[in-house]
Amino acid sequence: MIRIKGEQVLNNMAVFPRGAKLFSAMRTSLHRSWLHSSAVLQSGPPQSAFFPPAEGVMLPTGTFKDRVAFITGGGTGLGRAMTTTLSQLGAQCVIASRKLDVLQQTAEEISSQTGNKVHVVQCDVKDPEAVSRCVDQMESLTGLPDVIINNAAGNFVCPSERLSPNGWKSITDIVLNGTAFVTLELGKRLIQSQKGASFLAITTIYAESGSGFVVPSASAKAGVEALYKSLAAEWGRYGHRFNIIQPGPIRTKGAFSRLDPTGAFEKAMIGRIPTGRLGTPSEIANLAAYMSSNYATWMSGAVVRFDGGEYVSMAGEFNELRRVSVTLKYFPSETWIITWLHKFSESMRKTF
Repeated sequence: MIRIKGEQVLNNMAVFPRGAKLFSAMRTSLHRSWLHSSAVLQSGPPQSAFFPPAEGVMLPTGTFKDRVAFITGGGTGLGRAMTTTLSQLGAQCVIASRKLDVLQQTAEEISSQTGNKVHVVQCDVKDPEAVSRCVDQMESLTGLPDVIINNAAGNFVCPSERLSPNGWKSITDIVLNGTAFVTLELGKRLIQSQKGASFLAITTIYAESGSGFVVPSASAKAGVEALYKSLAAEWGRYGHRFNIIQPGPIRTKGAFSRLDPTGAFEKAMIGRIPTGRLGTPSEIANLAAYMSSNYATWMSGAVVRFDGGEYVSMAGEFNELRRVSVTLKYFPSETWIITWLHKFSESMRKTF
């Protein structure tokens, strides 16, 4: 195997002085160009200029006129962004979480911005009785919703050998059980009322792959996706759609303060995202609005990965060779090195 940064090939080439000298020179040149390309990446990947986030609301004004949207975790972060966009598009929004004071402040700020009323309902999604009371209160305020977004979540970073039963339970209760309690409570009432609705769940890209150090979250989010895909198959006959968004890293105050308090991981994240930047809350809000709207009535059971290409970047066996591609951008005359490496690796494979 050829290892550009290793010693194995060089040692094997000890009997080929000219080859060893050539390899040594090649490795030094690549190392210098790698340092150069690394400096470029650390100052901000240049490709991000090709992928600027669009500002503003995507759908036409009035898209959600006379419709009610219910958003869990709607007081902060992505929930707040989605509530703002839906309210701008004419929806009467109801936001729910445990912290009533945060909800009230958010509701007032969004209402003053959009001119549409935002209602608040205190709810601990882990408690099925609290969920039932929350839905009772919402029915009295607005009637049953047309759009349901399960966004409430919890997470923390922890080596799994240190994970306690309470740690496991606290996350799975919010993410999986909370989503199930809200979905089933509302779904049953909507079915009884013969009213259709759009259900949307916000999960994560590692719900599909799994991830160490956030095992309760990965497990619970995977369960949410199974729940939604199952109900998409079963409850379509009642006029219900179920879809999922898997966001990649999107800077929000709450999530980043818990998962990356020092900012140490943000540069690493950006370095592996092909578009060269993090996502924005308004981008996911526009996607959520589209998937919940009548423009997407044929979409059900869908899982939309929304991550700037991060998942596929991490998944490919040879994707790290993109570093070499950056090298060749600055040293185009060295393309012969790659050809030489390929031919040499083939000869070594046949020899040994």
